[in-house]
Amino acid sequence: MVTVQPAAAERESAAPAEVEESRDLLDIDELTAVERWQIRFVRRTFESAALHRIIRVFQRHFSANWIDVSTRNLLHVHGVERLPRFDRGSSTILVSNHRSFFDLYAVSSVIVKRGLGQRLMFPVRAQFFYDSPLGLAVNGAMSFFAMYPPVFRDRNRVALNRASVDEVIRLLRDGGAFVGLHPEGKRNKSDDPYTLLPARPGVGRIIQATRGRATVIPVFVNGLGNDIVRQVAGNYLKNGAPVTIVFGEPIAFGDLLDGPPSTALHQRISEHALDAVRALGEEERPIRAKLPPL
Repeated sequence: MVTVQPAAAERESAAPAEVEESRDLLDIDELTAVERWQIRFVRRTFESAALHRIIRVFQRHFSANWIDVSTRNLLHVHGVERLPRFDRGSSTILVSNHRSFFDLYAVSSVIVKRGLGQRLMFPVRAQFFYDSPLGLAVNGAMSFFAMYPPVFRDRNRVALNRASVDEVIRLLRDGGAFVGLHPEGKRNKSDDPYTLLPARPGVGRIIQATRGRATVIPVFVNGLGNDIVRQVAGNYLKNGAPVTIVFGEPIAFGDLLDGPPSTALHQRISEHALDAVRALGEEERPIRAKLPPL
């Protein structure tokens, strides 16, 4: 494990952020009728014990399997021996770099095939997935509603994003959740997969708020594209780019999580998590160099 011990001066320099009362996502007026209905629909699958159990089974036996058969010919996985045992009643945060729309799907499939029984959850952009009935259908068909809660990119809807973060925190604290997050905050479109975007504080806020409740695991992914048809065809034809996944040991944050909540502290927590991902990228580089060319 990697442990960080921030200097006292750094801890004192981070002014506490104003503590805002948590707001329920469904209580915010800015939601459209379609968004509200779809959020309520997916949330009910968490609230009903029977539906929650059924969703976990479908994610484990159907979603993970179709992703596995769609990637296995290209996949090179390292570091699985570093993964902890997954208790179904505990929660896990997976922090990953973000190159493809499908990063977290490929990674979660690998973990599910190794015994993960927690329910998968990946925050997703609200556009299409929560403002259109077709988005709900795709969410259900592809991931059995793993794409939750929605993230709103419109800066005029900041209150909705805060409530979505609170929703993630609540579900992690309840136990039994596996949440995939990207500290970079958005997809990295540069040509260099090893140069990561700056960390954003949102992931740090989630990690601090769930300390003691969730294990944080870093992973580095490289090689996935963004065209699902081309990606799957490359797997079956065995002529696609190799996909490498490198897992790290659970991240230890030392006393970094003990400071009063603030944007500055959350930024440092996110940076620490992203540093662990970056280190795995350097580990992946020579692994990838040894793979046979296409």
